[in-house]
Amino acid sequence: MTGQPLLVDQHCHGVLRSGPGRAAFEAYLSESDVPAAPGTSFFDSQLGFAVRRWCAPVLDLAPHCPPEEYLDRRAELGTAEVTRLLLRASGISAFLVDTGLPGDLLTPAELAEIAGAEAHEIVRLERLAERAADAARDTNAFLAEISDGVRESVRTARGFKSVIAYRAGLDFAPQPPGTSEVYAAADRWLSSRVRGSRLSDPVLLRHLLWAAVRTGLPLQIHTGFGDPDLRLDRCDPLLLTDFVRAVAPYGTPLVLLHCYPYHRGAGYLAAAFPHVYADFGLSLNHVGARAGAVLAELMELAPFGKLLFSTDAYGLPELYVVGARLFREAVAATTGAFTGSGAWSEEDAARVTALLSAGNAARLYGLAPAH
Repeated sequence: MTGQPLLVDQHCHGVLRSGPGRAAFEAYLSESDVPAAPGTSFFDSQLGFAVRRWCAPVLDLAPHCPPEEYLDRRAELGTAEVTRLLLRASGISAFLVDTGLPGDLLTPAELAEIAGAEAHEIVRLERLAERAADAARDTNAFLAEISDGVRESVRTARGFKSVIAYRAGLDFAPQPPGTSEVYAAADRWLSSRVRGSRLSDPVLLRHLLWAAVRTGLPLQIHTGFGDPDLRLDRCDPLLLTDFVRAVAPYGTPLVLLHCYPYHRGAGYLAAAFPHVYADFGLSLNHVGARAGAVLAELMELAPFGKLLFSTDAYGLPELYVVGARLFREAVAATTGAFTGSGAWSEEDAARVTALLSAGNAARLYGLAPAH
């Protein structure tokens, strides 16, 4: 990575400690929650091709080697060595880790040690509330535990994350719910809840959002595509417009994650509101060889100081490498086209690349500048 800006991965998850086998490996190459159709493979996708292109050489294999050869080499090296090699090859200097997903995953501290980087936690609001519900003896204790959890997170984490898009959609009432409304919703949910179940009550989800907003820490919000348990038409970031307006007096940064295929709308929100930022993680991984086209569309309107690199990597260390390499390829192709036509100077292209790579995230999350 010599001569290239280091990267701050502003939204990612942990890496598996062991495995996975072939079927499980393939599952991480898709947002689907079911196996590939009979006779097909998730390796036959933009992301699958990108893994074979960019990760195979890190494991001393030829680019584009067959999937069977890649997986055999992976098994030969072992999970720990594969993870070390790939994380260190990614060029990522800092990770902001959403710790709310399940699985036997490396902690942020372990991820940082193996990668030779730094890592910080992003607290998933829904998981915070679910843990509070598991421990609470009654409604008062539950709501107090949420408040305490948010306060503690301000001390230990760099931001919050919400998956309200999955649980209720983004077309929610923008104002904070009243105290009596929150208490009634909590009482109703706790009385009918099975231990370990997910929070989907829209009132409590809004309560969590506003608890995070009042801290002033960056609030990441899932938008755009994801697993099939969301309704994509209810995940358009433009549905957040009234919420964005309601948050404006607080100045709390809102980070729109993923955004695809609504990335142009996300770019508009970032242009129109000073506290809105847009992320292109996950999107670039899954569009693969088309990453340059998607990034160029997001850069049409969004201010360059409001765009953030991430991988949204989860489970596989390969996803960090792919996210980093596709971003580097995409930003080089996009800015190269601009400088080649004379629309941009070389100096401006380098400066914008550094902003998207790490500078914007370092500023937003209070990190030391990447060197």
